[in-house]
Amino acid sequence: MALIVAGERSGVGKTTVTLALLSALKRRNMSVQSFKVGPDYIDPMFHRYVTGRACRNLDPMLTSEAYVQQCFDHHAQTATHALVEGVMGLFDGAAGQEGFASTAHVARLLDLPILLVLNCGGLSHSIAAIVHGYRSFDPRLQVAGIVLNRVGSDRHLEILKAALEPLNIPILGVLRREDGIAIPDRHLGLVPTAELENLNTVVEQLAHLGDTCFDWAQLMPLLEQRSAISGQQLELTPPLPPYSSLPPPPPSPRIAIAHDSAFSFYYADNLDLLKALGAELVFWSPMRDRVLPDNIQGLYFGGGFPEVFAEQLAENESARAAVRAAIRDGMPTYAECGGLMYLCEKITNFEGQAFPMVGILPTTAMMGKRLTLGYRDAIALQDGLLLDKGSTIRGHEFHRSHLTLESHSPLFALHSSHSSLPNEGWHYPNLHASYLHLHWGARPDIPQRFLERCAASAVLSRA
Repeated sequence: MALIVAGERSGVGKTTVTLALLSALKRRNMSVQSFKVGPDYIDPMFHRYVTGRACRNLDPMLTSEAYVQQCFDHHAQTATHALVEGVMGLFDGAAGQEGFASTAHVARLLDLPILLVLNCGGLSHSIAAIVHGYRSFDPRLQVAGIVLNRVGSDRHLEILKAALEPLNIPILGVLRREDGIAIPDRHLGLVPTAELENLNTVVEQLAHLGDTCFDWAQLMPLLEQRSAISGQQLELTPPLPPYSSLPPPPPSPRIAIAHDSAFSFYYADNLDLLKALGAELVFWSPMRDRVLPDNIQGLYFGGGFPEVFAEQLAENESARAAVRAAIRDGMPTYAECGGLMYLCEKITNFEGQAFPMVGILPTTAMMGKRLTLGYRDAIALQDGLLLDKGSTIRGHEFHRSHLTLESHSPLFALHSSHSSLPNEGWHYPNLHASYLHLHWGARPDIPQRFLERCAASAVLSRA
């Protein structure tokens, strides 16, 4: 048993409600495992900051329905409580996929009850029609209760309760309009946790909301992990992850993971999978560290906000030179989105200022107003570091930059649910650089191939 927090639409307060519940559980010294529906990176950072555990993404578009179930079953059983934050509105899924990968889809896959968050601003008796519609739209779903958010006054709450009374649905939380806790955002969502100086204060405020605004007598049984057979508390011994039987490639390579405020978009499952396959992960900062870590055989640059920290990245000439030399010397390198931007000649920020970057890719990443967003089906156009020509993979794009020059020999042919898109990506024999974010959970062959290339490169360099 666990609970999935859903919204009747985007922007109704799912993240605030989720973080308030997680913060209150941690204040009670509970071990709690969180999950996030969809491809988002930033909300899971807040989950992790509160719980002390890596949040796991549940995305059947990027992985598979089976992997979502395996991932949830594996990690939920390592804690006494579990909570899932949904994505967008309850029934909003991938474009053109009729609800596939929606919060409702994941709730059905995992057989989880739903806590529905509603924005009550500007509503009175109409709230009953909305709740009735969401509860009856899909009879396979169980709406365990609702949270009334942005309630204006005691009188407003009385009107809402009177309207909802005939529906006989539990009101499990009430958040007042003045209870709103502001977490700053920018062009790709919330500002990540590492950049917020007052985050501890915000978490304390969230914990207070969690303690005072929810009906814990009804909530707690929905959050506790219990055996479906005996009703007893589960033993906190996790089953083997679905990729545990894969043999690690000998010798075990050391992989340098770029990780700082500029590069922070990593799926926890990707990093765990690299370790399960035998890699040693060494974290370093392209902003602060002057040299690469010692004795590494591969480079991994995730996404993030290199455009925000372009000046600091440019000032670290030593690190840029070290990365450039390593790639030119043949070190296997995987770079996605922000990582691709870092490997360009320059990044031009929103103000039009240009900053030098690594310079491996003969192009400039320019920030703009246009948001590129969505799932992509990709076909490899070349034999590359991770995939053979003709291989397919599904990824997700989310960026406001574009390249001034595209590759003459692109990595991928891209397709969305409704159209073909321009070819994309850069590759050399030892480099995979693309705007596509990949979740490797259902494709462990990809990181395994990357590590094999890293191990083979290390052997050649010693020969």
